[in-house]
Amino acid sequence: MLGKKKTPSGVDTVENATQNPDKEQPWKELGLKEDEYQSIREILGRRPTSSELAMYSVMWSEHCSYKSSKIYLRQFGEKVTDEMKKHLMVGMGENAGVVDIGEGLAVTFKVESHNHPSYIEPFQGAATGVGGIVRDILSMGARPVAVMDQLRFGAPQDPDTARVVHGVVDGISFYGNCLGLPNIGGETVFDKVYQGNPLVNALSIGALKHEDLQLAKATNAGDLVILFGARTGADGIGGVSVLASETFGDEGPTKRPAVQVGDPFAEKVLIECCLELFHAGVVAGIQDLGGAGISCATSELASNGNMGMKIQLKNVLLRDESLTPEEILMSESQERMCAIVPKKHLKGFEKIVNKWEVEYSVLGEVINEDRLYIDWGHEEIVNVPPRTVAHDGPVYERPVEYPKYQDALNTDSSAKLKRAENPTEVATQLMELISTPNHADKSWVTNQYDKYVMGNTALAMPDDGGMVRISEETGLGVALATDANGKYCYLDPYEGARQALAEAYRNVAVTGAVPRAVTNCLNFGSPENPEVMWQFKQATAGLADACQELGIPVTGGNVSFYNQTGDTAIYPTPVVGVLGVIDDVARRVPSGWQDDGNNIYLLGTTFDELDGSAWAKDLHDHLGGRPPKVDLQKERELADLLHGAAMQGLIEAAHDISEGGLGNAILEASLRFNVGARIWLGELMERDNLDLTAALFSESQARVIVSVGREDDVKFQALCEARGVPVLRIGVTDKESQSVEIQNVANLNLDDIRASWAGALPALY
Repeated sequence: MLGKKKTPSGVDTVENATQNPDKEQPWKELGLKEDEYQSIREILGRRPTSSELAMYSVMWSEHCSYKSSKIYLRQFGEKVTDEMKKHLMVGMGENAGVVDIGEGLAVTFKVESHNHPSYIEPFQGAATGVGGIVRDILSMGARPVAVMDQLRFGAPQDPDTARVVHGVVDGISFYGNCLGLPNIGGETVFDKVYQGNPLVNALSIGALKHEDLQLAKATNAGDLVILFGARTGADGIGGVSVLASETFGDEGPTKRPAVQVGDPFAEKVLIECCLELFHAGVVAGIQDLGGAGISCATSELASNGNMGMKIQLKNVLLRDESLTPEEILMSESQERMCAIVPKKHLKGFEKIVNKWEVEYSVLGEVINEDRLYIDWGHEEIVNVPPRTVAHDGPVYERPVEYPKYQDALNTDSSAKLKRAENPTEVATQLMELISTPNHADKSWVTNQYDKYVMGNTALAMPDDGGMVRISEETGLGVALATDANGKYCYLDPYEGARQALAEAYRNVAVTGAVPRAVTNCLNFGSPENPEVMWQFKQATAGLADACQELGIPVTGGNVSFYNQTGDTAIYPTPVVGVLGVIDDVARRVPSGWQDDGNNIYLLGTTFDELDGSAWAKDLHDHLGGRPPKVDLQKERELADLLHGAAMQGLIEAAHDISEGGLGNAILEASLRFNVGARIWLGELMERDNLDLTAALFSESQARVIVSVGREDDVKFQALCEARGVPVLRIGVTDKESQSVEIQNVANLNLDDIRASWAGALPALY
C-alpha cells in the first residue's frame, strides 16, 4: 500500500521520502505550524524524512531558534559603542561570551534557564541545568571556576513549593558539589505567580588564557567529527525540545524520560579531558551537546563554519540499543561533547581520551559542501542544508499589544496604604519584613552548596556579590552579581529591566570591582500572547538602552518563553548578570560591618518611592503604581566612587540598598559579622523631605551604605564631593552593644533579629 512501503531497515530514508511524497507526518504534534512544515518541504524540494522532520522541529523550536525574540535580541549587538567593545573578545552567537580581564587572561560567563524540566523533575532538572551551563563554559576553552543560581519558587506555604524547593536545591548542590565548583551567589525568591512555573536559572563562569579560546565551528574539509563523553541514552528526548515522549514509529508513542539525567562525576572527568585536548592543540572546533543533542551540534558546527558534514549515525555509542535514529538525533543525554579534529591529530586525540577513559566514536567528517548528510548504515536518512536547520529558521514579528490591565495597575499607587503612625509600628514592620521568606536568611539554601572549594573564593553569599580569584600570582579576580525584580518589570517592563541591570551593576560595584560585561536570561510568558510580547519588547529595549548608558555589553544569554500556568503568565523576569574585574581580590569589600567605631554613610538621594516595594508587597499584599526611577548616570558615578574608595582602602564595608530599603540594608550589614550600629535618621528625613516609613523602606536606586574608619573620614568625604555623590553620615558601628539602635525608633537586639531572620526558611522547609 502506498505510504506503507518500508526500506529494508524500516527507517524513513531520503529515497523513501522522495518516493512517498504524500505520507502523513506528525508535524503538528512536534510543535510545528503548518506553514513551517510547508517551508521545510520547500527547502528540501520534497517531504522531510522522519529524522529530518525531527531535526527541524527541535531546531526551529522557540528554545533553540529564538524565532519570536530574534528581532528584539538584535539590538544587543546594534546598540554598541566603542567603550562597550573595548574588552569584548567573543560576543553573542557563541556558546558563551568572553571578556578580556588583563594579564593575558579572559573569563567567559553565561546564564541559562532550566525552568520546565525543573518543575517536572526538580532534582534532575536543576542538576542538569548546572551541568549544561558548565559545558557551555568548557566549550569556550575555559576551566569552569564557579557557579551561581537564580531561583524563583511559588508561594512559600504551598505544599508543592516544598517539593520543588527541596528537589531543586538538592539537585544544584549535588551536581555542583560533585564537580568541585564553588557556588558563590544568586537569588532565592518566593511569589505565588511562580507557583506552577518555577524559574531555575543557572550561571557559570570560567577562566582561560587568550590563546586557549575555542569556537564552535567546523572550517576545514576532511577534519573528523568525533562524539565523546557519556554514551547516548533515551533520557532527555524532548527535554527542551518539542518531542516530549513521542517516537516516530508506526507502533505509536514510546514513553521516554523527558528530563535529562546527569552524572557529575562523568562531567568532572570530561572537563579535565577537554582541557587537556585544548592545551594539546588537537581540537579545531568544539560544541557541547545540550538542547537538541546531535541535531544541534552537527548542524551548528557545520553552519558556523560555512561547511557541511557527512555523518554515520550507527557509529554513535549507545547505552540503549533500542533507540531509533530519530531518538538518537534528539537525545539530550548529558556529559557529551562534539569535537572537530584534524586527521593528523587523531592519534593525539585518542591518546588523551584513552588516558581519561572517556569513550569516543568518529561519526564522520567535514565536507566542502553546503549539505549535512546523515546515514543509518548504508541508507541516507538526512540530506539538508545545515544553515536552514541551525540559523535560517522562521523569524516572527509577533503581535504586540499594550496590556488591558496596565493603566489600572499603574494608577493603583501605594500612596493609599496606611503608613505607620508611630516608631513602635515602624520597628514592628522592620522586624516583620526581615522575617518574610524573601528577605530572611537564605543560608538554609546556600549552606547546602560548597562556597569555598578550589580555594579561590573571595566573596560569596550573603555578600552582595560573589568574587573569585583568577590569578594566584597577582590576585586578579572577577566579581559577579545577578538580579531581577519581577514586580518592577510587571509595573513597567522598560524601567524594570533597567533597574535589574542597575542593581546587578551596583552589587558588583560595592565589592570594589569595576563592572565590565552583562549576561541575561529573559523569562517571560507565551510569545503567542500579544501582551507578553509587549512586555518582552519593552524589557529588551530597556536593557539594551541601559547597557549603552552604562557602557557594558551583553555578551550572551538565553530566552525562556512559555513560563505560565494556563493563561496566567509569570511576572516578566529578565535575570541580569553583571561581571566586574578587580585588580587584587585582597582589596575586596564585604557587605557587613567588621570594626567598632566606624562611621556609617549613606550615599545617594532617597525619594518617597514605595510602589512595588517589599514594604507594599510583603507587608500589605499590594502591587501597583510605578517602580522607582533609574538614573544610570548616578549609578556610574556611584560605582566609580566605590571603586576609587576601595582601591584607596577608605571603606571597610559596603551594602547596596534595594529591596526592603535602608532598614533592611542596615540590619543585613549588622548581621553579616554580628556587629551592631547606632543609627540616626533625622538629618536624612529633613534633607530628602521624608517621613519615617519612606526613610526606612523606600527603594530608591543608586544608593549604598558604607562604613569608614574615622581616620579616613576627611579623605572619603572629599572623594564623594569630588565625584558629585551625595553623602550623609547616618550612624556609627557599635560592636559591644550587640544591637541596632535607630534613634527615636527602636533598639533591636541582634540575637532577636537573627532568630527571626534565620528561622524563617527552616520553619517552612
